[in-house]
Amino acid sequence: MKLREEPPDHAIGRSRGGLSTKIHHLCDGNMRPLVMLLGPGQGGDSPMFEHVIDSLSVPRVGSGRPRTTPVRALADKAYSSRANRALLRRRGIQAVIPERADQIANRKRRGSRGGRPVSYDSEAYKRRNVVERSFNVFKQWRALATRYDKLALTYRGGVVLRAITIWLKALRDTP
Repeated sequence: MKLREEPPDHAIGRSRGGLSTKIHHLCDGNMRPLVMLLGPGQGGDSPMFEHVIDSLSVPRVGSGRPRTTPVRALADKAYSSRANRALLRRRGIQAVIPERADQIANRKRRGSRGGRPVSYDSEAYKRRNVVERSFNVFKQWRALATRYDKLALTYRGGVVLRAITIWLKALRDTP
């Protein structure tokens, strides 16, 4: 994704509530944002998964290449697909994503040809609420909760600014 170019749709799309923009983001275990991408409101979560994972780059303290591979990816059922699981498997990332009910039903309907059930660490999945709480911290900023910016670049600038304030507060609060 080209982050410095204005998308033709301005990252605005029609969803159930009207015109809106979706923020796709990846955060660490302490609710600090690492990747923030914009998409139109009607856009699905799963198609953006690869772009979000590709955008991850955490610089190391001192020298060395930035870290681009997390240990595990915690995601909700919207990200449950063979393509996403294959992507994570190729990169050596543990997938902590439950299977959707329709996928379970289709697998059972196919019998022995349906394959094995998806396994995931249910204890690790209990920490997925960190992502939801991170979104809530983002949306405490009124400018992000109600998008009035015409250009996606301007709105993304606000998203990045909010991420910076979250990081600064986290650095200030650490002893």
